[in-house]
This record gives sequence, C-alpha cells and structure tokens, in this order.
Amino acid sequence: MIRETFPVGLLGCNCTILGDNGEGIVVDPGDDIPRITAALTRHGLTCKQIIVTHAHIDHIAAAQTLKRLTGAPVYYNQLDLPLVKIMDIQAGWLGIPTPEVAPPDADAGNGMKVRFGATEGAVLHTPGHTEGSLVLHIPGEKLLLAGDTLFAGSIGRTDLPGGDYPTILRSIHDVLLPLPDETLVIPGHGKVTTIGAEREDNPFLK
Repeated sequence: MIRETFPVGLLGCNCTILGDNGEGIVVDPGDDIPRITAALTRHGLTCKQIIVTHAHIDHIAAAQTLKRLTGAPVYYNQLDLPLVKIMDIQAGWLGIPTPEVAPPDADAGNGMKVRFGATEGAVLHTPGHTEGSLVLHIPGEKLLLAGDTLFAGSIGRTDLPGGDYPTILRSIHDVLLPLPDETLVIPGHGKVTTIGAEREDNPFLK
C-alpha cells in the first residue's frame, strides 16, 4: 500500500494519501491542492474518495476543489454540518478567505467501509473534538488516521464549537485504545505515534 503524509495550510494539517493498485483516497485535504495532486500523479493514483475527519477549516478547506479536479466524492460525518455553516466564522479566526464548502456526498457514519484497490478500511465515529469527528482504521495495515482526536502525547482540543472533553476521552478509551498496540497512528497534526505508546505515556489518558 502507498502512504504519504505531509502538512498543508497555515495550521499544518496532516493530509494523507493512501493508494493501492492505482486507486487512492485523500484524507483531510485542508489546503495546498497542487501538492496533493502532484502526489497523486507521482504515485500513479486515481483519487476515488475524499475523506474529511472533521469540518474544521484546516481539514476541509480544499475538499471541494479536489472534488472538482478528480471527480471523487467527499465524505464526512453529517453531525459536523453546523461547523460547515459557520465556515465564514472559522475563516475569520485565521484571517483567510472563506473556502468553498458543501454538505458531504454521503454521511461518513460509524462502520462505513472505505475501499481502494485491494485495501479496505472502516470509519469509526469518535466525537469529542467535534460532534462528527471520525477516524479511519485500516486493520490490514495496522494503521489509524486519527484526525484531531488523538495526538502524540495529547488529545484534541475541546474548547471550540462542538467540542466536549468527557466525550473525547470516552471516544479514545472506548474506540481507539482497544486497537492493537502496534497500530500506527497518524494524527491530524504533528508526528506519528502508536496506540501502545499513547496508552503507556499519554498524560491525558491516565
């Protein structure tokens, strides 16, 4: 399986491209469309799906542009639609123009299957950072794209609209920590980690 992650946008959102047998998905295209499309071309991938882990501007801002360029549908959890409706306010937080946004082409609900080539993953609903926050688990690769739910040594902030501290802790303990220790975690920002490392050392999870 092809995997490439790189930071995009002002806040350094980790955008990840996954591919298999010429088919690819893009997770969290927050900005830097030329870099994203160049990576797809370099790996010889046709983008089949665009997955947004949550509807904060730094993760969703370029999704509609990428959809227009590739024809791939955009999936995110519909519980984050209230955040889409205040995208102008989100843009004001960063002092940038309001990006084009739209409702998802399909609701990325808990258990939704994601397939590209011979690789299969599943969406897991992990509310707390936002009401619709999700992660993408690819068990065959021991891989978790965690959005802003879990970070190396930290967890997602809960002081923005839709955030709730007890809920994010419950999501992490009930949904993420039962995964195998060796599961590689690619968070929405910053360096990679593993489930085992976070279970052992993350101060928020003690």
